[in-house]
Amino acid sequence: MTVISHKRTQEKPASTGSGGFLLVLALAGFLASAAMVIQGIVIGETGVGDDLSIVLHIVGGIAITLLSVLVLSGLYSLQQNESAAITLFGNYKGTDKTPGLRWVVPWYSRKKISLRVRNVTSQTLKVNDKKGNPIEIAAVVVWRVVDTAQAVFDVDNYETFVNIQIETSLREITSHFAYDHGEEAEPTLRADGVKVGEMLAARLQERVAIAGLAVDEARLSHLAYAPEIASSMLRRQQAEAVLEARAKIVTGAVSMVESALQQLSERDIVTLDDERKAAMVSNLLVVLCADREAQPVVNAGSLY
Repeated sequence: MTVISHKRTQEKPASTGSGGFLLVLALAGFLASAAMVIQGIVIGETGVGDDLSIVLHIVGGIAITLLSVLVLSGLYSLQQNESAAITLFGNYKGTDKTPGLRWVVPWYSRKKISLRVRNVTSQTLKVNDKKGNPIEIAAVVVWRVVDTAQAVFDVDNYETFVNIQIETSLREITSHFAYDHGEEAEPTLRADGVKVGEMLAARLQERVAIAGLAVDEARLSHLAYAPEIASSMLRRQQAEAVLEARAKIVTGAVSMVESALQQLSERDIVTLDDERKAAMVSNLLVVLCADREAQPVVNAGSLY
């Protein structure tokens, strides 16, 4: 199988100049052409010169006007963090990144490209996590153009290209993580959003490098279970929360019962045999672990 390699365009500086002086020169040319035409008309009306002199003045004025228009057509301006890719009949000649009024040969084409940092919020995607659960996820990506030649000539439309790659990378990264409750301290989408964002930024940078783009940051902006399983997952989370709370309550209750028995024994307040200890432990655990307040019962008799 033959592999076709893609020849990547490399950015290079364009041969352009400052446009301030040429702007003044063009305006002076307009004034000079107007003066020559007027002078030619005056000569014709007064009859001071011959017909050739009149024609030379008028033709000279028109020629200077056309030349001034040609000079003006080569002027363009660039803002801060803005560039212009210069081409001649489709052939890349370089990139101009100098802000201000600039000038290039008029028949050169100029395509302006913003170098400012941009924010993109992806569409909310419905994907499956590592466990196969359908979830909704979206991300915010901060990116910018670093190589204008690659952005213009190596991809059809670099803005559309980066949007498609964000969606593709987000789907790929999501499939490697569970929404929550990963195995053996495994990172999850819910608990490790920063780490997931860093991995998303790294994977996205690999994809958009061919277009001369740089990804500065990527963060998850939306994360939720899909509506069809959201209620079931909510009940599961509530059940797990109740179990965790119960486990803490039982652990604390056992510690309190142990401490109470130890203090009764050390202070020699009362001597308890195994049966009374069992009854006391049972009563204390019921009181400490019950959902409702315990109702006291007065025992007027004896355990025996």
